[in-house]
Amino acid sequence: MIGRVGIVGAGASGLAAAIAAARAGAQVTVIEHMDKAGKKILSTGSGRCNLSNRKMDASCFRCGQDGFPMKVIGGFGLEETLGFFEGLGILIKDRNGYLYPYSDQASSVRDVLLQEAERRRVQIHLSCHISRIEEDAKGGFLLHTDQGRLKEDALILAAGSKAAPATGSDGSGYELAKGLGHSVIKPLPALVQLRCQGTMYRQMAGVRTDAAVRLFADGKLMAEDRGELQLVDYGLSGIPIFQVSRFAARALDQRKRVTVRVDFMPAWEEREAFGLLKRRASLLGYKPAGEFFTGMLNPKISQVLLKLAGISPSVKAGELTGKQLGRLLEQLKSYEAIVMSVNPFANAQVCCGGVDTRQVDPQTMESRIKKGLYFAGEILDVDGICGGYNLQFAWSSGVIAGRSAARNLERAKTGRGGRK
Repeated sequence: MIGRVGIVGAGASGLAAAIAAARAGAQVTVIEHMDKAGKKILSTGSGRCNLSNRKMDASCFRCGQDGFPMKVIGGFGLEETLGFFEGLGILIKDRNGYLYPYSDQASSVRDVLLQEAERRRVQIHLSCHISRIEEDAKGGFLLHTDQGRLKEDALILAAGSKAAPATGSDGSGYELAKGLGHSVIKPLPALVQLRCQGTMYRQMAGVRTDAAVRLFADGKLMAEDRGELQLVDYGLSGIPIFQVSRFAARALDQRKRVTVRVDFMPAWEEREAFGLLKRRASLLGYKPAGEFFTGMLNPKISQVLLKLAGISPSVKAGELTGKQLGRLLEQLKSYEAIVMSVNPFANAQVCCGGVDTRQVDPQTMESRIKKGLYFAGEILDVDGICGGYNLQFAWSSGVIAGRSAARNLERAKTGRGGRK
Protein backbone atom coordinates (compact mmCIF):
# COMPACT_ATOMS: atom_id res chain seq x y z
CA MET A 1 0.00 0.00 0.00
CA ILE A 2 1.54 3.27 -1.13
CA GLY A 3 -0.56 5.52 1.08
CA ARG A 4 -4.01 6.75 1.95
CA VAL A 5 -6.07 8.95 -0.39
CA GLY A 6 -9.17 10.62 1.03
CA ILE A 7 -11.89 11.88 -1.30
CA VAL A 8 -14.64 14.26 -0.27
CA GLY A 9 -17.72 13.58 -2.40
CA ALA A 10 -19.10 10.40 -3.96
CA GLY A 11 -20.43 11.96 -7.15
CA ALA A 12 -19.20 11.45 -10.71
CA SER A 13 -15.75 13.00 -10.24
CA GLY A 14 -15.28 11.57 -6.76
CA LEU A 15 -16.04 7.99 -7.81
CA ALA A 16 -13.83 8.32 -10.90
CA ALA A 17 -11.02 9.62 -8.68
CA ALA A 18 -11.53 6.79 -6.18
CA ILE A 19 -11.28 4.11 -8.85
CA ALA A 20 -8.21 5.70 -10.46
CA ALA A 21 -6.39 6.08 -7.14
CA ALA A 22 -7.25 2.54 -6.04
CA ARG A 23 -6.11 1.09 -9.35
CA ALA A 24 -2.80 2.91 -8.86
CA GLY A 25 -2.31 1.19 -5.51
CA ALA A 26 -3.66 3.65 -2.95
CA GLN A 27 -5.91 2.84 -0.04
CA VAL A 28 -8.96 4.98 -0.74
CA THR A 29 -11.63 6.38 1.54
CA VAL A 30 -14.57 8.41 0.22
CA ILE A 31 -16.57 10.69 2.52
CA GLU A 32 -20.14 11.41 1.36
CA HIS A 33 -22.64 13.42 3.40
CA MET A 34 -25.69 11.97 1.61
CA ASP A 35 -27.20 8.59 2.48
CA LYS A 36 -26.40 7.21 -0.98
CA ALA A 37 -23.49 7.62 -3.38
CA GLY A 38 -23.85 8.97 -6.92
CA LYS A 39 -27.25 10.61 -6.48
CA LYS A 40 -26.61 13.39 -8.98
CA ILE A 41 -25.54 10.91 -11.65
CA LEU A 42 -29.08 9.51 -11.61
CA SER A 43 -30.58 12.84 -12.72
CA THR A 44 -28.19 13.50 -15.60
CA GLY A 45 -29.45 13.33 -19.17
CA SER A 46 -33.06 13.21 -17.96
CA GLY A 47 -32.27 9.97 -16.17
CA ARG A 48 -30.39 8.47 -19.13
CA CYS A 49 -26.90 9.87 -18.31
CA ASN A 50 -25.47 11.76 -21.28
CA LEU A 51 -21.97 10.77 -20.21
CA SER A 52 -20.00 12.57 -22.95
CA ASN A 53 -20.08 14.00 -26.47
CA ARG A 54 -18.22 13.37 -29.72
CA LYS A 55 -17.68 17.10 -30.20
CA MET A 56 -15.13 18.24 -27.65
CA ASP A 57 -13.52 21.66 -27.92
CA ALA A 58 -12.93 24.84 -25.92
CA SER A 59 -16.23 26.41 -27.03
CA CYS A 60 -18.09 23.80 -24.98
CA PHE A 61 -16.66 25.01 -21.66
CA ARG A 62 -16.65 28.26 -19.66
CA CYS A 63 -13.94 29.06 -17.14
CA GLY A 64 -12.23 32.09 -15.64
CA GLN A 65 -8.91 30.78 -16.95
CA ASP A 66 -8.86 30.31 -20.72
CA GLY A 67 -7.65 26.91 -21.80
CA PHE A 68 -7.90 25.21 -18.41
CA PRO A 69 -10.82 22.85 -19.22
CA MET A 70 -9.27 21.54 -22.43
CA LYS A 71 -5.91 20.99 -20.74
CA VAL A 72 -7.74 18.74 -18.28
CA ILE A 73 -9.67 16.98 -21.06
CA GLY A 74 -6.38 16.52 -22.90
CA GLY A 75 -5.03 14.54 -19.96
CA PHE A 76 -7.91 12.05 -20.05
CA GLY A 77 -10.00 12.52 -23.15
CA LEU A 78 -13.02 11.06 -24.86
CA GLU A 79 -11.43 7.84 -26.09
CA GLU A 80 -9.91 7.14 -22.67
CA THR A 81 -13.30 7.81 -21.10
CA LEU A 82 -15.07 5.42 -23.46
CA GLY A 83 -12.44 2.78 -22.77
CA PHE A 84 -12.84 3.35 -19.04
CA PHE A 85 -16.59 2.75 -19.16
CA GLU A 86 -16.44 -0.10 -21.64
CA GLY A 87 -14.00 -1.77 -19.25
CA LEU A 88 -16.63 -1.44 -16.54
CA GLY A 89 -19.30 -3.01 -18.75
CA ILE A 90 -21.06 0.02 -20.25
CA LEU A 91 -22.04 -0.37 -23.90
CA ILE A 92 -22.13 3.08 -25.49
CA LYS A 93 -25.01 4.45 -27.57
CA ASP A 94 -24.27 7.36 -29.93
CA ARG A 95 -27.19 9.73 -30.63
CA ASN A 96 -25.85 12.27 -33.13
CA GLY A 97 -22.68 12.65 -31.10
CA TYR A 98 -24.39 12.59 -27.70
CA LEU A 99 -23.16 9.51 -25.84
CA TYR A 100 -25.31 7.43 -23.48
CA PRO A 101 -25.22 3.98 -21.91
CA TYR A 102 -27.03 1.58 -24.24
CA SER A 103 -29.42 0.78 -21.41
CA ASP A 104 -30.57 4.42 -21.38
CA GLN A 105 -30.35 4.25 -17.60
CA ALA A 106 -28.20 6.60 -15.54
CA SER A 107 -28.36 4.00 -12.79
CA SER A 108 -26.23 1.71 -14.99
CA VAL A 109 -23.38 4.23 -14.90
CA ARG A 110 -23.64 4.74 -11.16
CA ASP A 111 -23.87 1.01 -10.53
CA VAL A 112 -20.73 0.06 -12.48
CA LEU A 113 -18.76 2.81 -10.73
CA LEU A 114 -19.85 1.57 -7.32
CA GLN A 115 -19.21 -2.04 -8.30
CA GLU A 116 -15.66 -1.21 -9.37
CA ALA A 117 -15.06 0.87 -6.26
CA GLU A 118 -16.15 -2.06 -4.12
CA ARG A 119 -14.00 -4.44 -6.14
CA ARG A 120 -11.02 -2.15 -5.49
CA ARG A 121 -11.85 -2.10 -1.77
CA VAL A 122 -12.69 1.59 -1.71
CA GLN A 123 -14.31 2.49 1.60
CA ILE A 124 -17.31 4.82 1.26
CA HIS A 125 -18.55 6.52 4.41
CA LEU A 126 -22.17 7.63 3.85
CA SER A 127 -24.08 10.24 5.88
CA CYS A 128 -20.68 11.46 7.05
CA HIS A 129 -20.32 15.20 7.67
CA ILE A 130 -16.97 16.98 7.83
CA SER A 131 -16.69 19.80 10.36
CA ARG A 132 -13.16 20.84 9.41
CA ILE A 133 -9.98 19.74 7.67
CA GLU A 134 -6.53 20.56 8.94
CA GLU A 135 -3.01 19.77 7.85
CA ASP A 136 -1.21 17.19 9.95
CA ALA A 137 2.16 18.34 11.27
CA LYS A 138 3.55 14.95 10.19
CA GLY A 139 2.19 15.38 6.66
CA GLY A 140 -1.17 14.77 5.07
CA PHE A 141 -4.55 15.87 6.32
CA LEU A 142 -6.81 15.31 9.32
CA LEU A 143 -10.53 15.20 8.58
CA HIS A 144 -12.79 15.84 11.55
CA THR A 145 -16.19 14.22 10.93
CA ASP A 146 -19.26 13.26 12.93
CA GLN A 147 -18.13 9.64 12.51
CA GLY A 148 -14.66 10.21 13.93
CA ARG A 149 -11.31 11.55 12.75
CA LEU A 150 -9.66 10.35 9.54
CA LYS A 151 -5.99 10.68 8.61
CA GLU A 152 -5.23 10.88 4.89
CA ASP A 153 -1.87 11.24 3.12
CA ALA A 154 -3.48 13.01 0.15
CA LEU A 155 -6.88 14.64 -0.22
CA ILE A 156 -9.16 15.17 -3.22
CA LEU A 157 -12.01 17.67 -2.90
CA ALA A 158 -14.76 16.51 -5.27
CA ALA A 159 -17.69 17.84 -3.27
CA GLY A 160 -19.63 19.39 -6.16
CA SER A 161 -21.11 22.87 -6.47
CA LYS A 162 -24.32 24.44 -5.14
CA ALA A 163 -26.50 23.26 -8.03
CA ALA A 164 -29.26 20.72 -7.32
CA PRO A 165 -28.65 20.64 -3.54
CA ALA A 166 -31.19 17.81 -3.14
CA THR A 167 -28.59 15.52 -4.74
CA GLY A 168 -25.91 16.55 -2.26
CA SER A 169 -24.32 19.57 -3.94
CA ASP A 170 -24.90 22.08 -1.16
CA GLY A 171 -21.75 24.20 -1.53
CA SER A 172 -20.07 22.81 1.58
CA GLY A 173 -17.00 21.92 -0.47
CA TYR A 174 -16.32 25.60 -1.12
CA GLU A 175 -15.93 26.24 2.60
CA LEU A 176 -13.53 23.32 2.91
CA ALA A 177 -11.48 24.72 0.01
CA LYS A 178 -11.41 28.18 1.59
CA GLY A 179 -10.31 26.67 4.88
CA LEU A 180 -7.32 25.18 3.06
CA GLY A 181 -6.32 28.54 1.58
CA HIS A 182 -8.08 28.50 -1.79
CA SER A 183 -10.05 31.31 -3.40
CA VAL A 184 -13.61 30.69 -4.58
CA ILE A 185 -15.21 32.71 -7.37
CA LYS A 186 -18.81 33.43 -6.40
CA PRO A 187 -20.97 30.47 -7.50
CA LEU A 188 -24.15 31.30 -9.41
CA PRO A 189 -26.81 29.07 -11.04
CA ALA A 190 -26.10 27.92 -14.62
CA LEU A 191 -27.95 25.72 -17.11
CA VAL A 192 -31.11 27.17 -15.63
CA GLN A 193 -34.38 28.90 -16.60
CA LEU A 194 -34.83 32.68 -16.88
CA ARG A 195 -37.56 34.62 -15.08
CA CYS A 196 -38.81 37.49 -17.22
CA GLN A 197 -40.83 40.67 -16.76
CA GLY A 198 -44.47 40.71 -17.82
CA THR A 199 -47.57 38.55 -17.67
CA MET A 200 -47.72 37.54 -21.34
CA TYR A 201 -45.72 34.38 -20.62
CA ARG A 202 -48.76 32.89 -18.94
CA GLN A 203 -50.51 33.11 -22.31
CA MET A 204 -47.64 31.32 -24.06
CA ALA A 205 -46.89 28.75 -21.35
CA GLY A 206 -46.47 25.19 -22.58
CA VAL A 207 -45.32 26.11 -26.09
CA ARG A 208 -42.15 24.57 -27.53
CA THR A 209 -40.74 26.01 -30.73
CA ASP A 210 -37.52 26.27 -32.70
CA ALA A 211 -35.96 29.66 -31.98
CA ALA A 212 -32.69 31.55 -31.86
CA VAL A 213 -31.88 33.53 -28.73
CA ARG A 214 -29.38 36.31 -28.09
CA LEU A 215 -28.57 37.46 -24.57
CA PHE A 216 -27.52 41.06 -23.89
CA ALA A 217 -26.10 42.70 -20.75
CA ASP A 218 -26.37 46.51 -20.76
CA GLY A 219 -26.85 46.28 -24.52
CA LYS A 220 -23.76 44.15 -25.18
CA LEU A 221 -24.22 40.76 -26.83
CA MET A 222 -22.94 38.14 -24.36
CA ALA A 223 -24.09 34.82 -25.84
CA GLU A 224 -26.39 33.28 -28.42
CA ASP A 225 -27.80 29.87 -29.23
CA ARG A 226 -30.49 28.11 -31.21
CA GLY A 227 -32.73 25.15 -30.40
CA GLU A 228 -36.06 24.22 -28.90
CA LEU A 229 -37.28 27.14 -26.82
CA GLN A 230 -39.76 26.36 -24.05
CA LEU A 231 -42.12 29.07 -22.87
CA VAL A 232 -43.17 28.78 -19.23
CA ASP A 233 -45.55 30.87 -17.17
CA TYR A 234 -42.74 32.94 -15.66
CA GLY A 235 -40.42 33.27 -18.66
CA LEU A 236 -38.06 31.24 -20.82
CA SER A 237 -36.63 27.73 -20.66
CA GLY A 238 -35.25 25.04 -22.95
CA ILE A 239 -31.75 24.12 -24.12
CA PRO A 240 -30.88 27.44 -25.86
CA ILE A 241 -31.84 29.32 -22.70
CA PHE A 242 -29.80 26.96 -20.52
CA GLN A 243 -26.78 27.54 -22.75
CA VAL A 244 -26.83 31.33 -22.25
CA SER A 245 -28.12 31.40 -18.67
CA ARG A 246 -24.73 31.54 -16.94
CA PHE A 247 -24.06 34.89 -18.63
CA ALA A 248 -27.43 36.16 -17.42
CA ALA A 249 -26.69 35.05 -13.86
CA ARG A 250 -23.30 36.77 -13.78
CA ALA A 251 -24.61 39.98 -15.38
CA LEU A 252 -27.59 40.19 -13.04
CA ASP A 253 -25.27 39.67 -10.08
CA GLN A 254 -23.36 42.70 -11.36
CA ARG A 255 -26.65 44.63 -11.49
CA LYS A 256 -26.65 44.93 -15.27
CA ARG A 257 -29.78 45.15 -17.41
CA VAL A 258 -30.26 41.75 -19.03
CA THR A 259 -32.46 41.11 -22.05
CA VAL A 260 -33.02 38.21 -24.42
CA ARG A 261 -33.94 38.73 -28.06
CA VAL A 262 -35.93 35.81 -29.46
CA ASP A 263 -36.12 35.02 -33.17
CA PHE A 264 -39.18 32.84 -33.76
CA MET A 265 -38.23 32.31 -37.42
CA PRO A 266 -34.48 31.63 -37.32
CA ALA A 267 -34.48 29.86 -40.70
CA TRP A 268 -35.42 33.12 -42.48
CA GLU A 269 -33.26 36.21 -42.85
CA GLU A 270 -35.08 39.42 -41.95
CA ARG A 271 -35.63 40.48 -45.57
CA GLU A 272 -36.94 37.00 -46.46
CA ALA A 273 -39.25 37.01 -43.45
CA PHE A 274 -40.65 40.41 -44.38
CA GLY A 275 -41.28 39.19 -47.92
CA LEU A 276 -43.07 36.16 -46.50
CA LEU A 277 -45.32 38.36 -44.36
CA LYS A 278 -46.23 40.53 -47.36
CA ARG A 279 -47.02 37.50 -49.51
CA ARG A 280 -49.20 35.98 -46.80
CA ALA A 281 -51.01 39.30 -46.32
CA SER A 282 -51.78 39.31 -50.04
CA LEU A 283 -52.63 35.62 -50.35
CA LEU A 284 -54.63 35.45 -47.11
CA GLY A 285 -56.07 38.95 -47.25
CA TYR A 286 -59.56 37.65 -46.55
CA LYS A 287 -58.54 36.29 -43.15
CA PRO A 288 -58.59 38.29 -39.92
CA ALA A 289 -55.15 39.03 -38.45
CA GLY A 290 -55.96 36.63 -35.62
CA GLU A 291 -55.76 33.80 -38.17
CA PHE A 292 -52.84 35.25 -40.13
CA PHE A 293 -50.23 33.02 -38.48
CA THR A 294 -52.26 29.80 -38.45
CA GLY A 295 -50.05 27.10 -39.93
CA MET A 296 -46.96 29.21 -39.32
CA LEU A 297 -46.79 29.89 -35.58
CA ASN A 298 -48.36 28.45 -32.47
CA PRO A 299 -51.50 30.57 -31.85
CA LYS A 300 -50.41 31.26 -28.26
CA ILE A 301 -47.33 33.01 -29.62
CA SER A 302 -49.03 34.77 -32.54
CA GLN A 303 -51.70 36.36 -30.34
CA VAL A 304 -49.03 37.86 -28.09
CA LEU A 305 -46.99 39.12 -31.06
CA LEU A 306 -50.05 40.77 -32.61
CA LYS A 307 -50.81 42.53 -29.34
CA LEU A 308 -47.23 43.77 -28.95
CA ALA A 309 -47.29 45.01 -32.56
CA GLY A 310 -50.48 46.94 -31.81
CA ILE A 311 -52.58 45.03 -34.35
CA SER A 312 -56.19 44.07 -33.68
CA PRO A 313 -56.85 40.36 -34.31
CA SER A 314 -60.09 41.33 -36.09
CA VAL A 315 -58.54 43.52 -38.82
CA LYS A 316 -58.30 41.84 -42.23
CA ALA A 317 -54.82 40.65 -43.21
CA GLY A 318 -55.20 42.38 -46.58
CA GLU A 319 -55.62 45.72 -44.80
CA LEU A 320 -52.33 45.52 -42.91
CA THR A 321 -50.03 48.37 -43.87
CA GLY A 322 -46.33 48.08 -44.55
CA LYS A 323 -45.69 49.82 -41.23
CA GLN A 324 -47.85 47.31 -39.36
CA LEU A 325 -46.13 44.40 -41.07
CA GLY A 326 -42.80 45.96 -40.09
CA ARG A 327 -43.84 46.06 -36.43
CA LEU A 328 -44.99 42.46 -36.69
CA LEU A 329 -41.65 41.50 -38.25
CA GLU A 330 -39.79 43.16 -35.37
CA GLN A 331 -41.69 41.08 -32.81
CA LEU A 332 -41.33 37.93 -34.89
CA LYS A 333 -37.57 38.24 -35.42
CA SER A 334 -36.52 40.16 -32.32
CA TYR A 335 -39.01 39.70 -29.51
CA GLU A 336 -37.50 41.25 -26.38
CA ALA A 337 -37.70 39.56 -22.99
CA ILE A 338 -36.49 41.52 -19.97
CA VAL A 339 -34.79 39.11 -17.57
CA MET A 340 -35.46 39.78 -13.91
CA SER A 341 -33.64 36.78 -12.41
CA VAL A 342 -32.49 33.24 -13.03
CA ASN A 343 -34.09 30.36 -11.19
CA PRO A 344 -32.38 29.32 -7.93
CA PHE A 345 -29.72 26.66 -7.37
CA ALA A 346 -32.46 24.09 -6.78
CA ASN A 347 -33.37 24.33 -10.48
CA ALA A 348 -29.84 24.65 -11.86
CA GLN A 349 -27.94 21.74 -13.38
CA VAL A 350 -24.52 23.25 -12.64
CA CYS A 351 -22.92 26.46 -11.35
CA CYS A 352 -20.70 29.08 -12.87
CA GLY A 353 -17.96 29.98 -10.42
CA GLY A 354 -16.14 27.82 -7.90
CA VAL A 355 -12.56 27.18 -6.83
CA ASP A 356 -10.25 29.49 -8.80
CA THR A 357 -8.54 27.34 -11.44
CA ARG A 358 -5.46 29.56 -11.43
CA GLN A 359 -4.59 27.84 -8.15
CA VAL A 360 -4.84 24.32 -9.64
CA ASP A 361 -2.45 22.49 -11.99
CA PRO A 362 -4.56 21.12 -14.90
CA GLN A 363 -2.03 18.35 -15.60
CA THR A 364 -2.35 16.83 -12.12
CA MET A 365 -5.37 18.62 -10.55
CA GLU A 366 -3.09 19.33 -7.58
CA SER A 367 -3.29 22.58 -5.68
CA ARG A 368 -0.56 25.04 -6.59
CA ILE A 369 -0.57 26.34 -3.02
CA LYS A 370 -0.88 23.18 -0.91
CA LYS A 371 0.91 19.94 -1.74
CA GLY A 372 -1.12 16.79 -1.50
CA LEU A 373 -4.44 18.58 -2.08
CA TYR A 374 -6.34 17.94 -5.32
CA PHE A 375 -9.62 19.06 -6.89
CA ALA A 376 -12.06 17.40 -9.28
CA GLY A 377 -15.42 18.15 -10.88
CA GLU A 378 -17.97 20.87 -10.27
CA ILE A 379 -16.25 22.35 -7.25
CA LEU A 380 -13.96 24.10 -9.74
CA ASP A 381 -14.74 27.24 -11.72
CA VAL A 382 -15.58 25.25 -14.86
CA ASP A 383 -19.02 24.81 -16.39
CA GLY A 384 -19.88 23.12 -19.65
CA ILE A 385 -22.82 23.57 -21.98
CA CYS A 386 -25.59 20.96 -22.19
CA GLY A 387 -24.62 17.74 -23.91
CA GLY A 388 -22.43 15.64 -21.63
CA TYR A 389 -19.65 18.17 -21.16
CA ASN A 390 -19.95 18.60 -17.41
CA LEU A 391 -19.79 14.84 -16.94
CA GLN A 392 -16.80 14.57 -19.27
CA PHE A 393 -15.01 17.18 -17.16
CA ALA A 394 -15.95 15.19 -14.06
CA TRP A 395 -14.52 11.95 -15.48
CA SER A 396 -11.36 13.64 -16.76
CA SER A 397 -10.58 15.70 -13.68
CA GLY A 398 -11.50 12.83 -11.36
CA VAL A 399 -9.28 10.25 -13.02
CA ILE A 400 -6.36 12.69 -13.29
CA ALA A 401 -6.70 13.71 -9.64
CA GLY A 402 -6.90 10.10 -8.46
CA ARG A 403 -3.95 8.94 -10.53
CA SER A 404 -1.83 11.95 -9.59
CA ALA A 405 -2.52 11.61 -5.88
CA ALA A 406 -1.55 7.93 -5.89
CA ARG A 407 1.51 8.37 -8.09
CA ASN A 408 2.86 11.24 -6.00
CA LEU A 409 2.45 9.14 -2.86
CA GLU A 410 4.30 6.30 -4.57
CA ARG A 411 7.14 8.65 -5.56
CA ALA A 412 7.38 9.94 -2.01
CA LYS A 413 7.42 6.41 -0.60
CA THR A 414 10.08 5.11 -2.99
CA GLY A 415 12.21 8.19 -2.46
CA ARG A 416 11.95 9.45 -6.02
CA GLY A 417 10.42 12.63 -4.60
CA GLY A 418 9.07 15.59 -6.47
CA ARG A 419 5.71 16.15 -8.04
CA LYS A 420 5.09 16.08 -11.72
